[in-house]
Amino acid sequence: MSASIIPSLVSLPQSPFPPLAVGFMGLGTGYLIYGTQELFGYPARDDRVDFATGMWGIWMPGFMQFIAGVYLFAGLTLFGTFKMPALYMAALAFTSYGVHWFAIGWNRLRGTDPRVNVGMTIAFLLISILGVIVFFKVGDAPVGGVFIGLVCVYAADFFASLKPDLPKLGGVAERVLGFFRLGTAFWLMYLVFAVVLNFVLKYTLPL
Repeated sequence: MSASIIPSLVSLPQSPFPPLAVGFMGLGTGYLIYGTQELFGYPARDDRVDFATGMWGIWMPGFMQFIAGVYLFAGLTLFGTFKMPALYMAALAFTSYGVHWFAIGWNRLRGTDPRVNVGMTIAFLLISILGVIVFFKVGDAPVGGVFIGLVCVYAADFFASLKPDLPKLGGVAERVLGFFRLGTAFWLMYLVFAVVLNFVLKYTLPL
């Protein structure tokens, strides 16, 4: 089947409801779980806690962001249901962060060496900077603020990943990581409220 006849076979109306709240909710919940443990040390880590934390990481920030990203990409590239160019950045971010949370959750569940995360933190620091550029350029400061939080998260995570080699620096960085995760989590929860209230009840909260 040639690509030229696909649009005539699959034609869907434009949708005003991109699944942003799904991705925000998933990442916000993951950050609340991980950030609390990193900043306050509660609950203290052991095999049972790491297993539970890993499972939450896989399903909430992992699966919920991944499905939001794939849904956005499908709407943008296959079905034409979404038209805003900035949603391409959102799709890239949700898909990338979702898959990397599958790995984060699995690694926590299995108790793997965190030093392997150093390269990941650099890649996701860069994609977070890209998100800052895109969303502030299009005038979406609230979502741009999420990416500022993500920049801080991955900068801190770089040093936290070195904890086995640099225990003091890594320990401080881990607490800083938890602080930025919690701060970003509460902003994400605001965005969940803003998206739902704006879409459903026609509020005009900044988004």
